[in-house]
Amino acid sequence: MSAEAADREAATSSRPCTPPQTSWFEFLLEESLLEKHLRKPCPDPAPVQLIVQFLEQASKPSVNEQNQVQPPPDNKRNRILKLLALKVAAHLKWDLDILEKSLSVPVLNMLLNELLCISKVPPGTKHVDMDLATLPPTTAMAILLYNRWAIRTIVQSSFPVKQAKPGPPQLSLKEQASDSILVLEAALKLNKDLYVHTMRTLDLLAVEPGMVNGETESSTAGLKIRTEEMQCQVCYDLGAAYFQQGSTNSAVYENAREKFFRTKELIIGSLSLHCTIDEKRLAGYCQACDVLVPSSDSTSQQLTPYSQVHICLRSGNYQDVVKIFIEDNLTFSLPVQFRQSVLRELFQKAQQGNEALDEICFKVCACNTVRDILEGRAISVQFNQLFLRPNKEKIDFLLEVCSRSVNLEKASDSLKGNMAAFLKNVCLGLEDLQYVFMISSHELFITLLKDEERKLLVDQMRKRSPRVNLCIKPVTSFYDIPASASVNIGQLEHQLILSVDPWRIRQILIELHGMTSERQFWTVSNKWEVPSVYSGVILGIKDNLTRDLVYILMAKGLHCSTVKDFSHAKQLFAACLELVTEFSPKLRQVMLNEMLLLDIHTHEAGTGQSGERPPSDLISRVRGYLEMRLPDIPLRQVIAEECVAFMLNWRENEYLTLQVPAFLLQNNPYVKLGQLLAATCKELPGPKESRRTAKDLWEVVVQICSVSSQHKRGNDGRVSLIKQRESTLGIMYRYVSVSLFFEFIICSEPLVLTIILSLFVKLHNVREDIVNDITAEHISIWPSSIPNLQSVDFEAVAITVKELVRYALSINPNNHSWLIIQADIYFATNQYSAALHYYLQAGAVCSDFFNKAVPPDVYTDQVSFFKT
Repeated sequence: MSAEAADREAATSSRPCTPPQTSWFEFLLEESLLEKHLRKPCPDPAPVQLIVQFLEQASKPSVNEQNQVQPPPDNKRNRILKLLALKVAAHLKWDLDILEKSLSVPVLNMLLNELLCISKVPPGTKHVDMDLATLPPTTAMAILLYNRWAIRTIVQSSFPVKQAKPGPPQLSLKEQASDSILVLEAALKLNKDLYVHTMRTLDLLAVEPGMVNGETESSTAGLKIRTEEMQCQVCYDLGAAYFQQGSTNSAVYENAREKFFRTKELIIGSLSLHCTIDEKRLAGYCQACDVLVPSSDSTSQQLTPYSQVHICLRSGNYQDVVKIFIEDNLTFSLPVQFRQSVLRELFQKAQQGNEALDEICFKVCACNTVRDILEGRAISVQFNQLFLRPNKEKIDFLLEVCSRSVNLEKASDSLKGNMAAFLKNVCLGLEDLQYVFMISSHELFITLLKDEERKLLVDQMRKRSPRVNLCIKPVTSFYDIPASASVNIGQLEHQLILSVDPWRIRQILIELHGMTSERQFWTVSNKWEVPSVYSGVILGIKDNLTRDLVYILMAKGLHCSTVKDFSHAKQLFAACLELVTEFSPKLRQVMLNEMLLLDIHTHEAGTGQSGERPPSDLISRVRGYLEMRLPDIPLRQVIAEECVAFMLNWRENEYLTLQVPAFLLQNNPYVKLGQLLAATCKELPGPKESRRTAKDLWEVVVQICSVSSQHKRGNDGRVSLIKQRESTLGIMYRYVSVSLFFEFIICSEPLVLTIILSLFVKLHNVREDIVNDITAEHISIWPSSIPNLQSVDFEAVAITVKELVRYALSINPNNHSWLIIQADIYFATNQYSAALHYYLQAGAVCSDFFNKAVPPDVYTDQVSFFKT
């Protein structure tokens, strides 16, 4: 042996060896080995693993001499393995929490069925037909264990979580749920202690099967389960089952409430290891039942704050909600998120026309604001908006909330400091010195602020320049307005027109509304335009300041987007989104749609020009918009059109052809046209296969370019895309509509642009007076004739072809097929010099400036003849 090998062997032999894992068959060979193994601190394999191993071995099928699979034989080996599995479960005190966590449903079902069998429960007998009071204690306990597990499994399977242990569908358990509930209800009527098998009683059964279950003194052998413990566990499991059934039958919640509160009564002192209740989960169940099934007791002291708030909201007793929130400012028992959700619900009801809730919204918002201040959070935007026009009642209520929310004897210094800073800032924000005096003379203010701080505050108030405040004293005539007021209003309106900072716009509007309440400041500039589908919703907002702010933010954002000032547009839209989220789900979705359109334009004008694909989340948002189906949301048609153009430009043809919802195709003809374009591009490699979709696209474009005194209708009965007129103005109107549509839809994708050019070139060539055809790629996929040739406005078609070629060459001036189209147009209109220029340019592009031969499909016979 070499020296290195000797060193390696010595090092290996010096390491501590991990003891080998005990195999399942060793427990068959040595009877006492199981108890020794389970007494170890960390037995390997673990008890639950042993149960699985024992039952797997006992349930293995056998194969006879004819190689036929037979069920597991009922021999001594398999009976001992099943008994060993039961003994391990007895060692775990039959704790269903442990067994359910570690064993799959089929394995635990097999284990409990073995327990029923060894407890002498007749096979095939329904448990609901058996009288538990007359059964031996261990037999009754085995039945209870099985039926408790059955309903627990049904309840667990109803939770919307991914199953940790996949198994077969539990249809049989669900079918017997009602029977299991009846069995457990009957168990609650028992007034005797029960016993569950232990390792010792199972050994006795192996020796003398009738010894434990017989009506003898040995029937009390095993682990004793007191009646109260058994009823406590059964009540909890029944409560969970009733609560799960309440989703389809709300009346059952009353049964769940009764069982859960009975469980709380039975939990006295420490429970045994067998009866384990998750007390936090029980408290959650009780709290939920309080809300779903309020107590019939006249006293509300037993109700939790959650249930009290829900009862008040349901009954419309909003003043009591305010009282609960004020009391909660001392205890902090309600989460801030819950309080905010209550305020949002009240805001939405107020926006729907319930004017009586305006005062309640302010009071609840004031309570929430004081809670935020006490916990060191910033003042919310809602409070600032609701406190824009303070009055004596609002000041009095705010001081009452502050006084009742602070226990001056027990409050910490930081909490007192937060409250003092809040009151001081409220004073600094008030214009009327009368209101300032109300706060500064209040007992709480005097207690929290020192003399020096109060004097400093008074000096700051005196130094402030006096401002005109018309909202305190109504103006009776024009001459009552100070001379500077109109000047100030005019200057602020001028700043409002010029500003694109959302926060500055908000400040200006606050000042303007403080100076006069009679003006509608969204009408200041006739340049502020909001689509008509939105204006109706925005102008329906009751609060004048909020209405002006939403309208102006959206109008300025749309203008910035139009002039490609995307950064300011995004800031304005984001501020508008934050504002409307609090009170209008409809306007929130509107702003999300507009921000999607803005992001599309931003990408196309930025990284999209260099060919960089858009981020995946933007594509997902576009798909989400196309698949959105919200009937009450106002929608701009241009957003759907831009989304389809976006998908075409970035070659999402698979989605457009297969996944666009049918209702969108029916309601938006531009989406249908985009789908036809995508299908034609997708099937283009095989001309024969693409003829069908190409024909559909051809028919739509022919319909657009047709002249009729009436609206053309397609096979589905819908009006055509473009309104038709007989006059020259109508021709130009159609040309502009078609041109602008195709210009936005083909902004970057060469194949889509080539298909559209090819189609219009073919449509141009079918006219009877054409002498020289224009050539284009893929021109063979289109039909060769039109049934009603006289209906086509070929003048509009010719203009469209010219504009499309000009646009295409502005994107890529080195595309030889587009250059040939341009040259053919000049040739057909007798502009030979320009035609020769483009023919030569096309040849130069595809031949490396004539260092190579020009392909024959570029210089056709017609081109060669012209050059000669």
